[in-house]
Amino acid sequence: MYRVEKVLNHNALIGIPENTTQEFLIMGKGVGFGKHVSETIDVADDCMIYSLLESTERGDKKDLATSIDPVYLEIANELLDGAEAEFHTIDRDVMLPLADHIEYAVKRSRNHEQLRNPLTDDIRVLFHTEFKVAERAKDIILDRLGVQLTDDEIGYIALHIHSSIMDQAVSQAMQMAEAVRQCVTLVEAETSKKIDIKSLSYNRLLNHIRYMIARTLKGEIIKLDMNDYINATAANSFKMATNICKELSKSLGKDIDSAEIGYLAMHIERIALDEMD
Repeated sequence: MYRVEKVLNHNALIGIPENTTQEFLIMGKGVGFGKHVSETIDVADDCMIYSLLESTERGDKKDLATSIDPVYLEIANELLDGAEAEFHTIDRDVMLPLADHIEYAVKRSRNHEQLRNPLTDDIRVLFHTEFKVAERAKDIILDRLGVQLTDDEIGYIALHIHSSIMDQAVSQAMQMAEAVRQCVTLVEAETSKKIDIKSLSYNRLLNHIRYMIARTLKGEIIKLDMNDYINATAANSFKMATNICKELSKSLGKDIDSAEIGYLAMHIERIALDEMD
């Protein structure tokens, strides 16, 4: 049983469990319809309940929950339903930051402001399933609000979805995407070749770099060192990979283990061979 503290709209309210002072955001179809402050209510099993105890980067959760237009809380909650169906286990604690982002994304669209995201293509490949889930926001928002979001906005939403399944802050996911983009740019510069973002080589390269960076940030080391073999069979690609790892280490503020060079060189060599085909 919950005591109603504030009704946000027909589908959302803030409630307090009996005999406690802890506030929760309760969301579900019709949960707030006809409800009044101080009324005691039962909450259906299909309702989503979010704690408002902790703070977010944007401040107090209750302040955030009451300042965001409830329609965006509903949209974010629906997107997380889709993420949960796809990934099974997610951290719904991202709901308020996600709703906050979507609200500003819609405002930008209505004001004809374009938020450029130079990492959209990389995010689409790196976090492919998350991007697919985030794309559902386009139809939901168009249907409910008559606003069309760009793929750049969807890219940022995908990072929020990613953070819900990886226990990783959006800023960390963005750092990953930025590091991958830098690495791809360096590969293109070293090979004097623009990599086709739709190619299998690009997909393989991005995913390799993604896990290479993840291993570096976690301090994990590859057990099998292929450097001598790769240096002997693909010396030019090995040299490129060495230079790239040095530059990427500076950006990450953490040394990339030397064993990573050979594996990155293999992907660079594959791109070089593709160019020759």
